[in-house]
Amino acid sequence: MFSYANGMTMSAKKDAFANIGGWLALNDGDLAERERTRLIQIEGFLTYGGLAGRDLQAIAQGLTEIVDEHYLEYRLCTCEYIVEQLMALGIPVVQPAGGHTVFVDVRAWLPHIPPLQYPGQVIVAGLYELGGICACEIGTVMFGRKTDGTEEAASRDLVRLAMPCCVYTQSHVDYIVEVFAELEADRNSMSGFAIVEEPPSLRHFTVKFAPLLNKG
Repeated sequence: MFSYANGMTMSAKKDAFANIGGWLALNDGDLAERERTRLIQIEGFLTYGGLAGRDLQAIAQGLTEIVDEHYLEYRLCTCEYIVEQLMALGIPVVQPAGGHTVFVDVRAWLPHIPPLQYPGQVIVAGLYELGGICACEIGTVMFGRKTDGTEEAASRDLVRLAMPCCVYTQSHVDYIVEVFAELEADRNSMSGFAIVEEPPSLRHFTVKFAPLLNKG
């Protein structure tokens, strides 16, 4: 299977249980050699790649623990539970549930907020303000494009809920659902955002917003 790919990357910050790190693998030996040289220039020698020994050990241990079937079953069930509970509230979600993530379809959930008023960011801000929950917009803020100065919306506006490894208990998960229930009860009064400052690229990391007044 790997023979059909030119290369791959992996972030160890997700399912490897590590705080940092990852790797790059390539099928092209010459390109790999150039990347190894570049690694030494900007990060560190090949044996550690800029990582502390403790982080390398955490990655190695994480890759061992992640294949535990009991853990994997609990992780999958957690995402499935959140999807089922949100659907029961009438909140549209992407189905089936992911292995470590739940995607909320905010364009369908907040049809009164146009895509260019960033409904995904409205929910991200609402989750944090109301419940201290950190989520991520996967939509027009991240993937919108500008052509001749005119912005085009992304094909979808989603909010990603990435579940931390070995962190959330059942009570944490129920709390997430409770916060969504409060947002659902108030969704018709929500209004969009306008971008007031953005960098020329990768704007979703540092863009600044201002709330728009709800004329309703």
